Amino acid sequence: MNIAFFLTPKKDVIYLKSNSTMRQALEKMEFHGYSAVLIVDSKGHYIGTLTEGDLLWKLKNTPNLTFENTEKIRIDEIQQHTQNTPVSINAKINDLISRAIHQNFVPVTDDQGVFIGIVRRREIILYCAKLLDDQENDILNLANKATRN
Repeated sequence: MNIAFFLTPKKDVIYLKSNSTMRQALEKMEFHGYSAVLIVDSKGHYIGTLTEGDLLWKLKNTPNLTFENTEKIRIDEIQQHTQNTPVSINAKINDLISRAIHQNFVPVTDDQGVFIGIVRRREIILYCAKLLDDQENDILNLANKATRN
């Protein structure tokens, strides 16, 4: 199975450029109701994921930092405590599943490392549930056939 089947394309994903400000991150996360936002560099390469926790630690550890002056802090100055490791678009489904165990979403890059989208854990679980359901139905059908013969 090609992981492109699960891909939410970049155009449908909320992300920030690395030179965005802390305030922009806070406002974008609030507006969309997200607890994390992806970060890409000026060339479109995925460089990390900024979480609410990262923002809170920055606020706690920066004297005199208030919401009003968060526009002076660039997000590339904020330490990221969580790394959502990306996969290549050519990755195997097992690579995707192994990352999704620890990540709510998996960033996907092309052959040059350019961010092209994400795969949400939810989509993987729905796919696996359907496979299990299909397998269970196949077993029931075989059992029914065997009892009729």
